[in-house]
Parts: sequence; structure tokens; C-alpha cells
Amino acid sequence: MIGLFSFLYSVFVFLVILGIAVLAHEFGHYLMARNLGIRIKEFFVGVGGRKIFSRKKDDTEYGIKTVLLGGYIKLAGDSLDEYTGKPDEYLAQPPGKRFLVIFFGPLFNYILGILCFWMIFFVGYPTVTTKIGGVIDGFGAKDVGLMAGDRIISVDGKKVRFFEDLQRIVQFKKEPSVVKLSVLRGDKEFGVSVPIKEKKYKDTFGQRRSIGLLGIFPGDEVVIMRYGFLESFKHSIERAWNLTVLTYKSVFYMVMGKLSIKDSAAGPLGLYFITAKIAVEGVMPLINLFAVLSINLCICNLLPLPVLDGGHIMFLVLEKIRGKALKKKTEEFINKAGLAFIIFLFVIFTYNDVMRIYGDKIYRFLLR
Repeated sequence: MIGLFSFLYSVFVFLVILGIAVLAHEFGHYLMARNLGIRIKEFFVGVGGRKIFSRKKDDTEYGIKTVLLGGYIKLAGDSLDEYTGKPDEYLAQPPGKRFLVIFFGPLFNYILGILCFWMIFFVGYPTVTTKIGGVIDGFGAKDVGLMAGDRIISVDGKKVRFFEDLQRIVQFKKEPSVVKLSVLRGDKEFGVSVPIKEKKYKDTFGQRRSIGLLGIFPGDEVVIMRYGFLESFKHSIERAWNLTVLTYKSVFYMVMGKLSIKDSAAGPLGLYFITAKIAVEGVMPLINLFAVLSINLCICNLLPLPVLDGGHIMFLVLEKIRGKALKKKTEEFINKAGLAFIIFLFVIFTYNDVMRIYGDKIYRFLLR
């Protein structure tokens, strides 16, 4: 019974997180279309099924559908088949205005992600301190006599409170450089110079890097790390930007064949299992997951693939350059090819998820 409850809870949390991210995306399109005076025929919470509730106001039908996963917006005259030439229809607008309507959906996801990060930094999140949990043989920390229980107060005169701050300074040091540490042992503070040792590794993109190490690992002392209102906003912008750069780098390296899709991308099943693990850790980790998902939804939607928002923007750029839209048949063919490619990626990602999560069990079953 507990296992069933845990499963249902995980599914519920996953659908809610994904649904809110999709609904926010559609709400972004809605806000910009309404601001530009484009007539909105429908705006629903839920993407399919029967109507649970609906109400019409100012030529727009608002409502809720039974499949409560995200949302759905229908603009007047948003396809050549429905376009009648009225000035308040989507296709009657110049490319610039249509671009704004399309772009504001992903942008709203990005803004929502930043706001979530802002809240996390302001409310606070758990992080480990600079209290040493242990030292490693063959590294500088042990050679100079540092031991478990010591607390590092500063590095080269710069005060540090959290282990991640310590790592951020030390990792860029190169062998044979030395760092000066202020250390607290009990009630006694002393200084010590620790030689750096470099370690080679492969980064997320498979590129060889080197990192400076002291040879220590953190203890189990955890405190809540929080920042002021404005400083939290600054950190949220930095977090969102770093995530953006990392995601686009990952996409580039996957396209170039330098990064394995199997090890680097997750499909719906993979996202569900990530959510299931985080769902039991508390509210802040869930908000962090939602922020990451929302920003990635923005980034992926802006990729220049037909069917996605980035594909629509690509068509608008071509229209602006050519002075006219592509022929209907040409656009339909490109959209169908793009949809087929996205379905192909969906199948590949799902297959990778299944093999990553259940591969061993499937292999053992086949060997029976």
C-alpha cells in the first residue's frame, strides 16, 4: 500500500510540475496576443478531453478540460485555412508582432524559472559548511597535518563559509601553486600553506580538464544558505544564465557527436524518475526542479525545429527576408518532417530511459 501511494504521489507531482510549466508557456502567448489586440478564440487549462467548465467573455472562451496537463490557446486566424483577413487575426499581423506572440511563451517560462531560483536563494537552501569530514592520502591537506573536524575560515585571505565557495576558489589553482588557509581547530585558529595537486578528468562534454585539489572532503554539518533580496535576484540570474549556456553547449556537442545522447538527455520517463526521487526531499528541491524544467522548456522550444516555437520564428525570419511567406504546401511539408524528427527523438529518448532504468532487469530476463 505504501509503495502504491508513493507511486501515485510521484506521478501526481510529476504531472503538476510539467502541467504548470506548459500552462505558463501558453499563458505567455496569451498575454502578448491580448496586449497586441489579437483575438483569442479559446484559452483552456488542460490540453484535451471533455470540457469540465467553460465561459465566454469578449469573444474568448475560457475553460477547463479533463486532461489537466498544461494548457491550450487558440488564436483567431492562426492558420491559412481559418484566416479570413480580419485585422484582429494572427496572420493579419506583421512578422514582428507574430514574433512577439511566439517568443513570449518561452520567455515566460524563462522568467518563471528565474523567479523560482530567486525564491530559493532568498528563502534559503541546505548546503555543507567548510568543516572537514576527512583528508585523502597523497594530497597536500594531509601532508600539512589537516584533519577531520578542522574548519577552514579563509582561503588566501578570502573568507569562506560554505564548501562550494572553497571549491570554487581552489579548483582553478594549478600545480605547484600553494594556498594559504586560516583554519579553526577547536578554539584555536592557525594558518597553514597547502600545496595544490592537479587531477585530470573529463567534463560533462567529454573534454579533458584539470582541477586543483586540496585533498579534503566535506563533513556532515549542514546549514541553511540564504541571501538578501537583491543579492538573491543576482544569483538567480547567474544560475539561469549558467544553465542556459550548459544546455546549449550540450545540444551543440550532441549534434557534433562529441556527447552521447544516451548519457546526456532524458525523456519523459527519465524526467518522471528524477521527479520521483526529488519529490520526497522537500519543497525547495521540487521548486528547483521546476525552475530547471521551466528554463529548459524555454531553451528547447526556441531550437529552430519545425513545430516548435523556434521553428515558427525561423519561418518568420524567412518571411521577413523574402518579403512573403512560404507556400502553404512547402510549410506543411517542413512541419511534417519536423514533427517526424521530434517523434523520432521522443522514441530515442524513451528507449534510452528504459535501458538506463530497466536495462539490467531486461537483460537478466532475456537470459533466463
